[in-house]
Amino acid sequence: MHILITGGAGFIGSHLSETLIEEGHRVVAIDNLSTGSYENIEHLVKNKNFTFVFDTIENTTVLDRIVSEVDLIYHLAAAVGVDLIVKDPVNVIRSNVLGTEIVLQTAKRYRRKTIIASTSEIYGKSENTPFKEDDDSILGPTIKNRWSYACSKLIDEFSALAYFHEFHLPIIIVRFFNTVGPRQTGRYGMVIPRMVGQALKNQPITVYGTGQQRRCFCHVTDVIKALLKLSNEDGAIGNIFNVGSTEEISIIDLAEKIKTLTQSNSQIVYISYDKAYEHGFEDIKRRVPSIDKINQLIGFEPKTTLEETIKDIIEFEKRKGEQSLS
Repeated sequence: MHILITGGAGFIGSHLSETLIEEGHRVVAIDNLSTGSYENIEHLVKNKNFTFVFDTIENTTVLDRIVSEVDLIYHLAAAVGVDLIVKDPVNVIRSNVLGTEIVLQTAKRYRRKTIIASTSEIYGKSENTPFKEDDDSILGPTIKNRWSYACSKLIDEFSALAYFHEFHLPIIIVRFFNTVGPRQTGRYGMVIPRMVGQALKNQPITVYGTGQQRRCFCHVTDVIKALLKLSNEDGAIGNIFNVGSTEEISIIDLAEKIKTLTQSNSQIVYISYDKAYEHGFEDIKRRVPSIDKINQLIGFEPKTTLEETIKDIIEFEKRKGEQSLS
């Protein structure tokens, strides 16, 4: 198959590109490198089955040409990360909503199956865990930038489902729950790479808020397997699926585990949300997915434990540090 990945130089996009090429597919990745990195796909650019396009998906002329030539679209391009959401809400809203609309319009023109990347953020402040795909979304007020990302991704989902119902465009929506692994950056508030980087440098490991908030982290390789199986399953079309791990941990326990696994001398320090993000920042106490729906359809069940995932990230960061010194 010939496949387009928007946001193809990003963390998930680069791993997906790699796997698809290994399976014999041709991949074209488009990315404006605003949050993605050329380093993520540099090892692929000489492969005859990989093409990188440095551009934005809002360039309709370029996107139209690409979509006309492919069989399938993975739409991963988005502004992500809590830090970016708080500091640059205009770009978050614009790129997420407008970008997805352009992708859907173009996919409709050529009848291309499209997998839309969404997020666990859309469940908002709901305490009805584990979250199921048909649960209510409970968001905070519009005066708090923190909710702009969740709202923009909700609009993306509404738009995708509207294209499915009205135009019969084959779409699949996946809600990621903290996908982690090698190549992920801590630049925009991603907690594990940030903490691992701090621990390896024996810097203070920063825990935001009380540290009692609980999260689940899923290794990117498990997520990629789910994406590939969903894209080949007719029963997935027109549906929404949680994709994540159900192994949960508190953020303070995560910090302790990272400190132990890195054998770091770092101190663990607490930083208030007001200082880390913005005044009145609202966080989610517990974010755990129900994966019953995706498990019943394709048998998805993450295979990589959290400890194995953290060790994988630590080894990657160590190698990256050694390469930068050589």
